[in-house]
Amino acid sequence: MRPVLDIRNVKKIYGQGETEVQALRGVSLTVERGDYVAIMGSSGSGKSTLMNILGCLDIPTSGRYLLDGVDVSRLNDRRLALVRNRRIGFVFQAFNLIARTSALANVELPLAYAGVRSAERRRRANLALSMVGLAERAGHEPNQLSGGQQQRVAVARALVTAPALVLADEPTGNLDTQSTDDVLAVFDRLNRSGRTIVLITHEPDVAAHAKRLIRLVDGRIVQDERLK
Repeated sequence: MRPVLDIRNVKKIYGQGETEVQALRGVSLTVERGDYVAIMGSSGSGKSTLMNILGCLDIPTSGRYLLDGVDVSRLNDRRLALVRNRRIGFVFQAFNLIARTSALANVELPLAYAGVRSAERRRRANLALSMVGLAERAGHEPNQLSGGQQQRVAVARALVTAPALVLADEPTGNLDTQSTDDVLAVFDRLNRSGRTIVLITHEPDVAAHAKRLIRLVDGRIVQDERLK
């Protein structure tokens, strides 16, 4: 079975001449289907740059990146947008929910962009909300939900397209301890069901939920350790 992520000697350089910054210096890694990976690194480590490339929000200066078998390092902007919508489910630190819109409608949004019919959108969105334990909150708007519940709606939105990869960037950064535990329990449960998760975090307690820890320093992988 092909890996979900296959990154081969990826480099990312910003600027040129005296202003040149090498954000990534030849990063290579593979993530198999069903794995749960935490990526850690301090400011300037290349962690955010790597996240942007993994999420098809940026392209490498050199090297190859295959996402679920597709060489995304060669795609134009339109095709990158299609890959982002269909193969990656994003969860960000900011929940990015639409105000005065129900949880159900927020979760439906990626399917609406993909042209899925309304009845099927509703069915799949309700299923995704059930997966994160919020079926009974489907009609609630974001301001009627706690921070932890809002992030779980964001997780449901990430799942609704059945992506190859769930990519979570500091997903607990805005949450209190109990809400953090609730959201991480959802990720743990999703991974046990077979979902592939890559989690960007600076918090060791959050990274400890993963099966594998990757640490970046100065644009290079300095640690790649199996935790479980």
